Amino acid sequence: MTGKHIPIRTCVGCRRRDAQERLVRIAVDQGRPVVDPMRKRPGRGAYVHADPVCATRAVRGRGLARGLRLGGAIPTDSQHLLLDQLMGEIAIESRRQ
Repeated sequence: MTGKHIPIRTCVGCRRRDAQERLVRIAVDQGRPVVDPMRKRPGRGAYVHADPVCATRAVRGRGLARGLRLGGAIPTDSQHLLLDQLMGEIAIESRRQ
């Protein structure tokens, strides 16, 4: 018998596929994207590598808005808040490893 199934997701920053556990989930809360560290928020989510380059590319590009099906670009103030949240989560992830 084979081992446990490992979910694979695509990073919206770099478009590479990776194990879900190695990615940070972003969900929508009241129309704004937020980091979902426990991966429990309801609704559509998008994933990004725990890497500043991928996070920045995902938020500033159209990949995250497209992945979350927001229907337009993410407002600048939301981009800054999300990037701060992502950088905090990246710091936590780097300490775990």
